Order: sequence, then C-alpha cells, then structure tokens
Amino acid sequence: MSDKIKHECGLAMIRLLKPLDYYNKKYGTPLYGINKLELLLQKQRNRGQDGAGIATIKLDLPPGHRYISRKRSNGSKPLEDIFSDVYKYFNDLSPEELSDTESLKKNKPYTGELLMGHLRYGTHGVNSIESVHPFLRLNNWITRNLVMAGNFNLTNVNELFDELISFGQHPKEMSDTVTVMEKIGHFLDDEVQKLFSWFKAEGHSNEVITEFITQKLDVARLLQRACRKFDGGYAMAGMIGHGDMFVLRDPIGIRPAYYYADDEIVVVASERPAIQTSFAYSFSKIKELKPGHALIVKKSGDVSEVQIQQPQERKACSFERIYFSRGNDLDIYNERKDLGRLLTDKILEEIDYDLENAIFSFIPNTAEISFLGMVDGITDKLDDIKKKRILELGDKVTADEIDSIFRMKVRTEKLAIKDAKMRTFIADDLNRGNLVSHVYDVTYGLVNNGVDTLIVIDDSIVRGTTLKNSILEILSRLKPKKIIVVSSAPQIRYPDCYGIDMSKMKEFVAFKALKALLEDSGKEHLMEETYNRCKAELAKEPGELLINPVKDLYALFDYEQVSDKIAEIITPTHLEPEVKIIYQTIEDLHKACPHNLGDWYFSGDYPTQGGMRVVNIAFINYFEGVDARAYI
Repeated sequence: MSDKIKHECGLAMIRLLKPLDYYNKKYGTPLYGINKLELLLQKQRNRGQDGAGIATIKLDLPPGHRYISRKRSNGSKPLEDIFSDVYKYFNDLSPEELSDTESLKKNKPYTGELLMGHLRYGTHGVNSIESVHPFLRLNNWITRNLVMAGNFNLTNVNELFDELISFGQHPKEMSDTVTVMEKIGHFLDDEVQKLFSWFKAEGHSNEVITEFITQKLDVARLLQRACRKFDGGYAMAGMIGHGDMFVLRDPIGIRPAYYYADDEIVVVASERPAIQTSFAYSFSKIKELKPGHALIVKKSGDVSEVQIQQPQERKACSFERIYFSRGNDLDIYNERKDLGRLLTDKILEEIDYDLENAIFSFIPNTAEISFLGMVDGITDKLDDIKKKRILELGDKVTADEIDSIFRMKVRTEKLAIKDAKMRTFIADDLNRGNLVSHVYDVTYGLVNNGVDTLIVIDDSIVRGTTLKNSILEILSRLKPKKIIVVSSAPQIRYPDCYGIDMSKMKEFVAFKALKALLEDSGKEHLMEETYNRCKAELAKEPGELLINPVKDLYALFDYEQVSDKIAEIITPTHLEPEVKIIYQTIEDLHKACPHNLGDWYFSGDYPTQGGMRVVNIAFINYFEGVDARAYI
C-alpha cells in the first residue's frame, strides 16, 4: 500500500500444558515458552510497530510469590527492548542453574505456563506506554486477577461506559480497552462472588473455596454476560490469575484468530503462518477460531471451543486478505494472485491489447503477489493471441513467422526501487515534498520514450497523496506515453471503525472525487441534503435500523467516473504522461476472497449498527468541519 495506514494489532498466546522440566528435557531449554512467544511476535511484527507487550502467569505458586509478570515498550524497537530485558534474568545463569526449573519458576520472572504477547498500532496518534497491551486488573484474590490484550475496536463505547457506571463503577477513562477490561472484570468478580457465597454456605474454609472456584469458574458464562452488548470487531484474549485462559472472537468474524492444540501446548495467533513457522505445524492442523466463539483453556488443561454469541453472516475483514496479513498464508497468497488476475481484461482493454508497448511493474513491494497474478492473467491472454495468430496463418506458416509469434511476451520490469535509507525529517513542507519524491529510485533506459505505457499495480489507494507527491513524479522521469495505476482493492469510500486507521471521510481520495463530481454536475446541494439525512438517522429511536445515506451520493455516478476523477485529482498539473486508474470491483473482490466478504469501506454496507452510526457521524463531522474520528 503506497498510502501508509495503521491497522489491526497482533495477538499471541501460549499455554504450556506440561511442567517446565518437560520442555527442558525435550527441547533443551526451560525458556521454551518465552522463546516461542518471541518468535510468534516477530513473525507478526507487520501488525504493530508502535508498541509491544508481554505478560506471563505462573501456576500453583504459594502465597507471597509473584506469579504475574508484565513487560511493555513503546520505543522504536519494542520487541528488542522487551526480550533483551527478559533474557537479562537468565543470561548469567550456569547450565546447572538453567536446568533447575523448580528454582527458575519460583525465583525468576517470565517462567510461567501462561504467556501472552501483543503488538500495537496506535490507530489515532495516542502512543503512550499506558496504551500498550497487555492490561492488568489486579486483585489480592488470585481468581479475580485479569490480564487482557486484543485486536479490537468497539463502536459503542459510550453505551458500555454508561453501563459500567450503572454497575456502580468509576472507570478511569473512556476507551474501548479500559471498558472491555472493566466489563469482563465486573462479571469475573460477580461469578467468583457467587461461587464463594455458594461454597461458604456449605461450610468450607476460604482456602478450600478458592480452590473450588478455580475448578468451577464458568468462563464461557462470564464471557456471555460480559460481551452481550459489544458492537465491533474483536479478537480479545485474557488470562485469569489462577490459570484459566480465553480468546474471544466477534460473531461476524471481522478480526482474525487461529489456534493449535495438542497434549503439550495450546497456541493462538492473529495469523496462521506465525504458528506454522514458529512451531513447524502443518497448515491442516491449525484451526480458525469460529466467529462468536471462545477458545477456553482451563487451569486443568482442558481445551474447548465454546459458542459465546450467536454467529452472524461472516464478514471477515477483506483488507486482511488484500494487504494487512502476511502473504505467506497459502489461502491469502492465492487470493492476492486472483485479485491481480481478475484485473486482466480491464487492463488489456485500456491498452487496446498493445502488449508490445506495455511494461508491467508494481509499487510497493507488498503488491508483488497481486502483480504475479496480473502477469499470469496477461500471459494467458497472450497465449490465446499467439494461438489465434498461428491458426490464421493456415498453410502459409513459415519459420520466421512462428519465431515472430513466439517472441511476443509480457514485458515485466522492476521500475522503482525504494531507498530504505531515505528519511525526510525536514519540517519545511516544500522541501520535504521534494525529498519525498526521491524516496524511490528508478531504473532508467527500460522505457521507450513517448511510446511505452507503464502499468503499475498497488494494493490499494486510500488518500492518493503518495501517488501524487512521489510515485507518479518518479515514474514520469522514465518518459512513458501513459501511466496506468492499478489497484487490487476497490475504491475506499467509507470510514472503518473496526480496527483500521481510516476514520475521516475527508482524507479519502474517492470522497474528494465524489465532491468534485457533484460540483461539476451542479449537484453540490445534495451534500447538505445528505447531511440532514445523516442527522435524521442519528435521531432515530434505539432499536430502529440505521442506514447509510452517503451511498446515494456515490450512486449518482458510474464507478469509472469516480476512478477518472481520482486520476485527475492525483495527477500533478505539470505531469506530461496521461494517467489512468483502474480499480478492482467489489464483485471481483468477492470472487477472489469468497470467505472474507467484509467490504464496508468499499460498499458502505456495515455489518453492525454501530458501523452505520459511525458512517453517519463521519459525514456530519466532514460537513461541519470537525476534524475528529467518528467513534471513541
């Protein structure tokens, strides 16, 4: 994605089902759990680079010993910060001391059987250490301690916050993270108290009751009670002080979660390849946590996947497939290739099938897989052309003509190479813009001046600023006749509210194109009408279904009209080559990613009422000039 945006966080959890000595003997280290947690996080570092944190819980330590450890960092290299500090506790130990797993567990931190890790993107500029997961809710009762981290955004924090107040709580801040922690914590306290009262009435001592609570605590029930009103996308994980563990996924499946379990370990991660790489498990043995379900691991080691909420129509985030998740997941790899392949016909029509004077490339590197699919599609079409030309020769075929046909090929080149060392710290906008235009180096001499058309594929186009200020300027130095920018994603028209940093309508180049088209056609008054309609939506009574009035504005114009206006907006006025933009269609996106149909940022069809509320607020904010996101 040439336009950098921040997005979902990364989650990792491990439950060691055997004593530490087991892993020391089998794998040669008592630090097996922390080693694997580090690897899981390293293999998901694409999901968050603003901060990271880990937490561990030790089972069955006697009172007076610290059993919860946590380390967080919001430095420039958070994972390195965390694990260098963790390993300091063990670097000076002798082999004999490292083999004394009983002593390690009793005296050294981070040697617990429950391990949690988190990678964070600060989606809206808040990146203090207090915002970095995991979060702790501490209590002197071991069964009431709660450690949580997650990949989530809730759209109805105000409603949930008010509910906490109605419980008699006094939350320290209004944020989805704190609200989720306190909501689950409230029902954890309630479930524990009910069990305590039950066993106390039977005459058991407090010490015995605590042990009974660890056995009888119904994690599924407390999650069912806690998340009943959650609206949003989430994969949230928790560890309870005595040793229960859970991972909860939203009922629509917006945010991803995968797991593996056997008789010695349970592993959870936001991405399947992270588990495959870290543990060498096969693709088929790693399961996707079902929407509306929770993976629950009891202190006893019992593992279950339990329905917490009624699963709804699956609307898993398609941006995971297009860009965010790593492409070394087999399904994602094939889907990204299909996204490129499905653009073939539109590209060929745009260049009038003139492959001799067309060069195909990609920017940035993350678009390489869709580029491969695009080239495969073009190659297949070229084979058809070759076959047709050979058949047309009939009995007049000659070796020279056959050679001429065989020489026809798809021209692919690495046209632009990013200068990884290039930094733009200068504050002056004019000079900084000049520096930005040199972030990529180009390969000169590959293009026939004024003859060749460049076809460059990108993952998606959000704001278009990088294209306008950098990439198009760079490509124009090669003196092509025409530049075609191909987006493997459809036009981004609407804000996200489930975890991606795309919350302000005014920043989307597609919305700028819509506004320009309304002005060109003398229909700008419809913006105010839509503003009033959005206000009317928000005035509806609780329980009434909300709609997205902004969709009606886009419906006034053809898809290609919006694409052409976007090309006009992002093309620098002095640029000589003609610029064209080809966008993926929503229909072909669904063909490529049939099991991940979440497309609200493209279609405006939000899967929850909270999302519908957000898009109305976002348009109102734009119209009123309020520079704020549409949710807390």
